[in-house]
Amino acid sequence: MNLRKTIATALIFSAAVTSGLLVSPSTCDAADYDLDNSHTSLVFGISHFGYSFTYGRFNTLTGGFQFDKENPTASNFKFEIDSSSVDTNDAKRDEHLRGPDFFDAKQFPTITFESTSVREASEGLEMVGNMTMHGVSKEVTIPFKYLGEGKGPYGKYRCGFSAQVMVQRSDFGIKAMTPMIGDDVSITFSFEGIRK
Repeated sequence: MNLRKTIATALIFSAAVTSGLLVSPSTCDAADYDLDNSHTSLVFGISHFGYSFTYGRFNTLTGGFQFDKENPTASNFKFEIDSSSVDTNDAKRDEHLRGPDFFDAKQFPTITFESTSVREASEGLEMVGNMTMHGVSKEVTIPFKYLGEGKGPYGKYRCGFSAQVMVQRSDFGIKAMTPMIGDDVSITFSFEGIRK
């Protein structure tokens, strides 16, 4: 290869790098996802007099995340829950939960979580962030696992995770009926996103 061709090749390569045509694989893998509510579940459990556990769920969740499986610590997550969508399979109890003793959904219509960092853990990953419920914001750490990603049956690219965490409702100012109704609330959260 003569000098003129060598210079031309170097200039083309330099232009490609500058314009972003050549990027590292980890950059290519990073993607933004919208939460798919129909394939997302948030289930909570709480002690009832120590005799049993009552379980419920929230039916309406929105949000999204950015995730790169090659560099998961650069990821971020943001979720919003409609507090009035609480469902424990008992209409009277659900109405009580929406009221001022518990979620006070009229005054505090959403429960939110927004990550501030993601870190590797012994059994997967942890997202650290601010959870706001009942008008109170607290930092919480949520252990979670990356489950996988790929195209769904209709061609949309998807990515999913599972998470489990325990919170104390009294930390968020929800203290009604303790200790008969437990303070510890276990949360199981499985979520799936559709790539934008």
